[in-house]
Amino acid sequence: MTRIGFTGHQGLSEVAASYAAEKIREFLSRSTSPLIGYSSLAEGADQLFAQELLAAGGALHVVIPAQGYEETFSEANRDTYFHLLDQAAEVERMPYSIPSEEAYDAAGKWVANCCEVLIAVWDGEPARGFGGTADAVSHARKLGRTVYVFWPPGVRRAE
Repeated sequence: MTRIGFTGHQGLSEVAASYAAEKIREFLSRSTSPLIGYSSLAEGADQLFAQELLAAGGALHVVIPAQGYEETFSEANRDTYFHLLDQAAEVERMPYSIPSEEAYDAAGKWVANCCEVLIAVWDGEPARGFGGTADAVSHARKLGRTVYVFWPPGVRRAE
């Protein structure tokens, strides 16, 4: 069994998304079954990971950072969020009444606490707000988790 946590950037360029999908697929194909993946299903990389995990036959465990989380998504990504949420094997709801950086940080820590390894689609830069990808990576490393960072060489994250 492999318990895989995930964190990653939103708003990926086509190059970054394609690179991340390929690396995630490769990682999942080399991992010991059954695969269990942990994600908050945020727009961008998280949803990409969840899709690849499910395609590989893994079980998706979702953490919802706060009530009203779905309202933070664009319409197209909200549909994807609900589609993936419907396929989740387990759903954990954090005790926050509104989406906030504190709620996102708690969700990132929950993911890191649950996993053996963490995949990060991350440019290596500091978080742009409390509870971002860099914070989840830092927490996982403090816990002694193995962290795999997938980011295409030479690609900068959109502002």
